[in-house]
Amino acid sequence: MGAPEPDKAAVKHYLLQLQDDICQGLAAEDGDGRFVEDTWKREAGGGGRSRVMVEGAVIEKGGVNFSHVFGEQMPDSATAHRPELAGRGFEAMGVSLVIHPHNPYVPTSHANVRFFIAEKAGEAPVWWFGGGYDLTPYYGNRDDCVAWHRTAQQACEPFGESIYPRFKQWCDNYFFLKHRGEARGVGGLFFDDFNALGFSRCFDLMRAVGDSYLKAYRPIMARRKDTPFGERERRFQLYRRGRYVEFNLVYDRGTLFGLQTGGRTESILMSLPPLVRWEYDWQPQPGSPEAELTQTFLPPQEWV
Repeated sequence: MGAPEPDKAAVKHYLLQLQDDICQGLAAEDGDGRFVEDTWKREAGGGGRSRVMVEGAVIEKGGVNFSHVFGEQMPDSATAHRPELAGRGFEAMGVSLVIHPHNPYVPTSHANVRFFIAEKAGEAPVWWFGGGYDLTPYYGNRDDCVAWHRTAQQACEPFGESIYPRFKQWCDNYFFLKHRGEARGVGGLFFDDFNALGFSRCFDLMRAVGDSYLKAYRPIMARRKDTPFGERERRFQLYRRGRYVEFNLVYDRGTLFGLQTGGRTESILMSLPPLVRWEYDWQPQPGSPEAELTQTFLPPQEWV
């Protein structure tokens, strides 16, 4: 017997449930805000279900998107690093989320899990999973960083000792602003084009990553959401959000893929924060908590 065929329906069912679970958990921790759902269709095939919270008690802007798109030809962003996919039809489905809190002491978080399959008559399908999650603090907290990475490590453990270090390193390399010479945040997990364990085991791994996001992030929200802050911290948060915008618009493969496949622009750019500042050649005061972020927390390091 050959390897089992990828079960696209099972993946889609899981992703829809994951969107439900994450929205419920985040709304419960926020305590006041709610996610408003917006369904959309893609003219060339497929559609999605966007859920956005604006001006919650904790979440200033957050979005949790599900999308399932398909087409006759892979976009340039996909075939650039996989030229053998040219001429194949494709399906892409995933859940992607970004949470931008009000309080500068609550980090921004991002998570994504996705499945791609490219098919052509008479040939075996080419498929892979991708995803991960990463944390972008404004004021670093070592306990939060360690807890975040420990949860990520535990999610990966059943799949081999090499998975967490590999995906952690991948995340450090990927979420890096080359033009700034600076990491976007304190990392987490990132993987893409992953099919090395066979479909069933890779699907299990994607689920483990998806299911562990709330376990990693919600306790940090709970610990930091009532921390007092003032105008200084808020201004620094808005300044640092500029780095987030720069990465998403310049480097993020998911953003490029969505725009190149004719995805829904509102949903694709949902990841951008509602307010942001750019200040010319701003430098933090030496020895300040603002300086500590870039000097102590952002350089890639082993947290667990």
